[in-house]
Amino acid sequence: MDTVKSHFFSDMSVMLGRSMRHIFRSMDTIITVCITPVAMMLLFVYVFGGSIHTGTDNYVNYLLPGILLIAIASGISYTAYRLFMDKQRGIIERFHSMPIARSAVLWGHVLTSLVSNVISLVVIILVALIMGFRSSAGILPWLAVAGILVLFTLALTWVAAIAGLSGKTVEGASAFSYPLIFLPFISSAFVPTESMPKVVRAFADNQPVTSIVETIRALLSGQPVGNDIWIALAWCVGIMLVAYIFAMRAYKRKAA
Repeated sequence: MDTVKSHFFSDMSVMLGRSMRHIFRSMDTIITVCITPVAMMLLFVYVFGGSIHTGTDNYVNYLLPGILLIAIASGISYTAYRLFMDKQRGIIERFHSMPIARSAVLWGHVLTSLVSNVISLVVIILVALIMGFRSSAGILPWLAVAGILVLFTLALTWVAAIAGLSGKTVEGASAFSYPLIFLPFISSAFVPTESMPKVVRAFADNQPVTSIVETIRALLSGQPVGNDIWIALAWCVGIMLVAYIFAMRAYKRKAA
């Protein structure tokens, strides 16, 4: 059993190295993921921020959690794209003909998504600091924020894996991310849900982004998180487990 595990982790590290080399040879993927959220942050803070009432004097502090989630939703589309291209070019089948753990190929893509998204998030937070973002949180709350963002990234990456393995065209494999990018707009990411019409507010209050945004916002501001953190964790873990099961089924069908 230990030998099997060591082979799996060895194979997975090779696949991760392969995918990361593609990322670093084409840094435009990370740059592209950063540009839209940063532009959105600039637009909302410096153009719309004065007319949006959130109960805080520093709108960038209010806005940042939602921008981070939008960046993740945008970044995972590249995972679907890379998986689709590997499938289309027969690279997955080629790897399966080699003496390596089959799931290592998929895990390599997932972990690459995690690493590249972390790089993008760090860049966005640095830009937010330049714009005036400040946090009174200590090390433990920041670690909690990092953990939630990692879980959210993994959850959406497994959703991306389903799209990449099941898509019929490269456009179809990548387009699934558009609704995910749009989802934070119907949440408390940009404005409090109290200002929304009843039907919209009901949806906003009960979708995953709101609980995740509220948890991150409370952690960064040093406020009590209440039940939001458990709801956020339940959403992230639930989505990740369900998406993992369906992604592995789709992968096994392609590997058959």
